[in-house]
Amino acid sequence: VQLVESGGGSVQAGGSLTLSCAVSGYGSSWPCMGWFRQAPGKEREGVARINLYGTTTYADSVKGRFIISKDNAKNTLNLQMNSLKPEDTAMYYCAADSSRYYSCSGSSYNTWGQGTQVTVSS
Repeated sequence: VQLVESGGGSVQAGGSLTLSCAVSGYGSSWPCMGWFRQAPGKEREGVARINLYGTTTYADSVKGRFIISKDNAKNTLNLQMNSLKPEDTAMYYCAADSSRYYSCSGSSYNTWGQGTQVTVSS
């Protein structure tokens, strides 16, 4: 299994970015997938998660601004980020929890990408 993120960059506050994660190794049935982020000096935070059936959950800090989606045909997991704020600045990681398919909360994600940097300036 391999996860490779892309799409990070620098943007001004209020702008938008879309992150993509190329997913290989899961075939057509993906387990719980998620986007996480970690800012310098802070703990890693779960941003958004999506289960086998496409049910999504979001951190309160991004609810209404970020959208997680997956395209099994294109083998991509995406994170559309709108109305970006300076506090969204972090390294963003795509991750998978190969042991779960329905309830995706918690921290048992066991496969990670290398990360992509997002910087939002005020």
